[in-house]
Amino acid sequence: MSQLPTLGTPLSPCATRVMLLGAGELGKEVLIALQRLGVETIAVDRYDQAPGQQVAHHARTIAMSDPAALDALIRAERPALVVPEIEAIATPVLQALEAEGVVRVIPTARAARLTMDREGIRRLAAETLGLPTSPYRFCDSLDELQAAIDGADGHKGIGYPCIVKPVMSSSGKGQSKIDGPDDVPKAWDCAMAGGRVGPGRIIVEGFIAFDYEITQLTVRALGASGEVETHFCDPIGHVQVGGDYVESWQPHPMSGTALERSRQIAKAVTDNLGGQGLFGVELFVQGDQVWFSEVSPRPHDTGMVTMTTQWQNEFELHARAILGLPVDTSLKTPGASAVIYGGVDAQGIAFDGVDEALRLPGTEVRLFGKPESFVKRRMGVALARDADVEAARVTAKAAAARVRPRRA
Repeated sequence: MSQLPTLGTPLSPCATRVMLLGAGELGKEVLIALQRLGVETIAVDRYDQAPGQQVAHHARTIAMSDPAALDALIRAERPALVVPEIEAIATPVLQALEAEGVVRVIPTARAARLTMDREGIRRLAAETLGLPTSPYRFCDSLDELQAAIDGADGHKGIGYPCIVKPVMSSSGKGQSKIDGPDDVPKAWDCAMAGGRVGPGRIIVEGFIAFDYEITQLTVRALGASGEVETHFCDPIGHVQVGGDYVESWQPHPMSGTALERSRQIAKAVTDNLGGQGLFGVELFVQGDQVWFSEVSPRPHDTGMVTMTTQWQNEFELHARAILGLPVDTSLKTPGASAVIYGGVDAQGIAFDGVDEALRLPGTEVRLFGKPESFVKRRMGVALARDADVEAARVTAKAAAARVRPRRA
C-alpha cells in the first residue's frame, strides 16, 4: 500500500481521511496536527465527547475491543489510515483488514498487536531481539505470582523487591511494588482491578535500582530517497507516581555512552515493529547501563513537554511521519511539564487560577476538556520553558498548582 498519500480537501470526494482509535488528550493533539495539514479526521472513543471528538470532523462512539463493531465501523468509513491511540483494541480485526487491503494501520497492524499488552513486546525485546530487560515472569493466578517470586520448577525466583503490572493497562493503572510476602496479595488485587480489559494475566519484574528513567521518542519517517529513516528527539526525563506520569522535562542529561545505547535499543525495537510514525520507548538507566522497559507506537504522555520544547512537537511529528512528510526532531528550548489533576469526582467541572498560572514567565496551560473528572484523572497539563531545565521543572509544577479544578 502506498506510503505517500496525496493530501486532499476535507469533506470532499478527494479528502485524505484518517481515523483515530482513541480520542483522549494525546489523540486530540494528533487530530489538530492532522487538520492543519488538510486531513479529514474521524475520532473514535468508548465514550461520547472525548477530547478528540470535540475537534474532529466526525465523532464515533463504540467499544473498540468489540471485533464486530470495529470491523463494521472501519468498513463503513473507509479511512486511508487507521491510527490506534490506545491499547484496548480488537487488533486481530486490524490485522485482517490490513491483510485484505482495506486499510493501512499505523505503524502496522502487527505492531499494534504486539504492543497492545506487555507480554508481546517484552518477549519481542528480550527473547527475539536479545535486548537487556529486567528479569520477568507472566502469571495467571496469585499462586503463580508467589511461585515466580520464590522460584519453582528449577527457575530462579524474581525475588524482592519486584514490580507487578497487568499485561494490559494504561497510564500505570494496576501497577505496584512488592517489598515482601505481605504485599503479594495486595499487589495481585491491585493488578486485577487496574487491567484494561478486566481480570487476567500479569507480569512480575525484578526491580532495577536505576538512576533515572527516560522516554526516547523515536520517529520512523520517509527521507528524500523514499526510504524510512530513524530520527530521535532529545531524551525526556520523567517522574512517575504509582506508574502514572506526573511531570516530565527535556532534555534529560545523560552520558554519551548511555545516550548511544538508548538509541541503539530504541532503533532495534522500532525497526522490528516497522511502519511509519512516532514511538515512545521507555528505558531505565544506571550509569552507562540501559535496560528496555516498554514501547508505545504512538505519542507518549511524558512527551507532552514537547509542546513547548521542540519546533515540531510529538503530535506534529507523528502526523507528518504517517503522512509520508519530512520531520524535524530538533530542540527549540529546554522545558518541563506538570500534570493538572481533576481533584474532584464530578462532571463538567470548572477551572480557577488559569490566569495566575499563565502569569508565571514562559508558561502555557492545556486543558483537555474531558467531560468527567476524577480525583486522580489527568485533566490538563502545565508547560514551562527556561534555559535551565531544573528551573523549568519548578515553574511547571508551580503553574500546575495554581490551576484549581472545582465543581461547577
